[in-house]
Amino acid sequence: MRIARFSHDDTVSYAFVQKDEEDGKDYLVELSGYPLGGAPVSPTGERFGVDDEGVRLLAPIIPSKIYGIAKNYEAHAQYMGEINGMTGVHAPEEMVIFSKPSTSVIGPDDPIVFPDFSNDMNFEPEVAVVIGRIAKNVSEEEAMSYVLGFTCTNDVTLRDLQGDDPTWTRAKGFDTACPLGPWIETDLDHSNAQISFTLNGEDVPEASGTTANLIHSIEQQIAFISSFATLLPGDVILTGTPYATGSLKPGDEAIVHVQGIGDLRNVVVRA
Repeated sequence: MRIARFSHDDTVSYAFVQKDEEDGKDYLVELSGYPLGGAPVSPTGERFGVDDEGVRLLAPIIPSKIYGIAKNYEAHAQYMGEINGMTGVHAPEEMVIFSKPSTSVIGPDDPIVFPDFSNDMNFEPEVAVVIGRIAKNVSEEEAMSYVLGFTCTNDVTLRDLQGDDPTWTRAKGFDTACPLGPWIETDLDHSNAQISFTLNGEDVPEASGTTANLIHSIEQQIAFISSFATLLPGDVILTGTPYATGSLKPGDEAIVHVQGIGDLRNVVVRA
């Protein structure tokens, strides 16, 4: 099942996403409320085409908090070492966690704004986990029962600021640094989700990978984070980028693709 958040004539609603068997297009079946936290919702009877005039997909969720896992693939840890002039670098044994504010979230087709205090913006395609119910001190065995679903994300990073700030607050937390979308997919093989990235219509093979190569599994991530912070419905975990990253510049079209979810498209603009 796919859950979307959208606006129609400036009214924001949630919807189930259904593909029409006759025309093959995606349609939004509007819901009566917010499909999180156990509240009952039902279809309102309204249906909109994703491409209809006046309809716009929004970020599928506005979380209370966002946690990201850094260097969670061995290939990415080695790549980051190499671009910093170091060889023999490996991923850290302990989980390295950073956070992004909710104000960094944007949706599909929203612009990524290149701020004037940076000269080096990078893309990082990833799978994001959306929490479905309150999670505190959750075990790895129980972790997936607290997940609503998954979405695409681009963990946009200002690489030139990252080394100067040990908490990465500006580098990863600036406005528009967390594109999410196009919707939440509740039925995904999270153990082997295929991630790819397209820049200006060209595939970037070195940015692709699979969650099968995660160092710390999604179950481990949820268990560890919930040991020190209560995860609320709608909170998001960015699980890590699989391999290489690369530069973004104003005018670039960035598309994150996760097989089984879809495409998250954004264009970079200058502040």
